[in-house]
Amino acid sequence: MDTQKRIIIWASAVLVTAVAAIGAYSVATTKPAELPRKDGFMTPPLEQVDHTKGSKTPKVTVTEYSDFQCPACAAYYPMLESVYEQYKDRISFTYRNFPLPQHQNAIVAASAAEAAGMQGKFWEMGDALFKNQETWSIMDNETAKATFIIYANKLGLNIAKFKLDMDGATVKAKIDRDQKSGLTSAVDHTPTLFINGKKADNPRSADELKALLDYAIQNP
Repeated sequence: MDTQKRIIIWASAVLVTAVAAIGAYSVATTKPAELPRKDGFMTPPLEQVDHTKGSKTPKVTVTEYSDFQCPACAAYYPMLESVYEQYKDRISFTYRNFPLPQHQNAIVAASAAEAAGMQGKFWEMGDALFKNQETWSIMDNETAKATFIIYANKLGLNIAKFKLDMDGATVKAKIDRDQKSGLTSAVDHTPTLFINGKKADNPRSADELKALLDYAIQNP
């Protein structure tokens, strides 16, 4: 074997060893991703950073993982609001962001809602987003963002702060946190409802949802 071949073989061996060592170090030092739960429960449970409305001492908690650009979520929205109005003294309702990758403005819309939330208007911005979904969902990102600024102005928000918060780290972290919790909770579509932290089959009508809530209230 000539010297050149020995050098090539030796260099290859060193490269393989180095790659293996780097891989082993990476495995040892990288925090493993949290796997989705298989028991149907939500992780994490409700926290202070969540957007929650309704009773402060609820008999039942309802959490929705949703996407402001999701047509099914917009169709569900009036039913959820109607039932919430009837049960708000007995339940709490929480919204968690789960923007889907196929919806080009989903993250921008979630950012607008979260930025409005930093000025106490999360639910009002959410109402505007769902009610006007057909208008802004076909826009490009920048036009949609400009439209959300118009909504923010109508809500009386500080627009300079709203613009900064929309693109800020706090809003991004909140959306990432919600989405990660959805993945960990085995959410794979929107809307997905959890009642008392347990995944529920999506009710097909207000009567079905009320039946679920009545059962949960009577069987704490």
